[in-house]
Amino acid sequence: MVLLQIYLLLMMKTNPKIVWITGASSGIGEALAYAYSQQGAKLIISSRNKERLYEVKTACKGNPLDIHVLPLDLDNLDTLPKKVVDALKIFGKIDTVIHSGGLSQRSLAMETDLTVIQRLLTVNYVSTVAINQALLPSMLAQGNGTIVLISSLVGKFGTPFRSAYSASKHALHGYYDSLRAELANKKIQITIVCPGFIRTNVSINALVGDGSAQNSMDDAQANGMSPEVCAQKIIKGINQKREELYIGGKEVYGVRLKRFFPRLFSRMVSKAKVR
Repeated sequence: MVLLQIYLLLMMKTNPKIVWITGASSGIGEALAYAYSQQGAKLIISSRNKERLYEVKTACKGNPLDIHVLPLDLDNLDTLPKKVVDALKIFGKIDTVIHSGGLSQRSLAMETDLTVIQRLLTVNYVSTVAINQALLPSMLAQGNGTIVLISSLVGKFGTPFRSAYSASKHALHGYYDSLRAELANKKIQITIVCPGFIRTNVSINALVGDGSAQNSMDDAQANGMSPEVCAQKIIKGINQKREELYIGGKEVYGVRLKRFFPRLFSRMVSKAKVR
């Protein structure tokens, strides 16, 4: 395994991959930018926060000429196809796109405005479709490509206070499992990553019922895995061509509990401290 990792690292440095990361201004996306730049990849980093993206670029270990800032707003679907055109012009192609941008939720289902539900679905799910519909033709033309979705463990099961967020992540699995089947005879890899509690600002920025930010850190999030460790596990899973990847602590066992002991899991999750 160590020899394989050394081989992959040498290959990336001699034949650098071009990786586009959304949500790269913080959290898992930021950690992925640092990890890939250290491996010698050429990067396009995107989010709404242009100033923060330039801070991330400065902190990356790679050649600054190999790291390009491309601001975008996942809320604004109409602009995304043009952003794909702009991204393709930077290095001439894109080998890997990682959809790390997104929003979470911390509110009861019956207390969540419809506009909040629509925004969660737009940012977490529909935006990825808009980008990939514009990007996929170029990957098919070049004969290969990798699409990575940062889903969540609640993309496999639901928990209290995350109804619309969970729905948006479930949508990723349904859509991209179908797309993977449609592209079975093409050299397009689709990897869906399901993190559990990762120590990021996702709970601070999470939307409550009226659409405002929660502005506080969940205990479970604060005690979760570091984004740096998570990023390394994601890259390893991508290199192994994993279709689905679960990352976190004991919360990852929820996937199997839900599958094999659904009633027990339902009782446990209804009592779980998830905020």
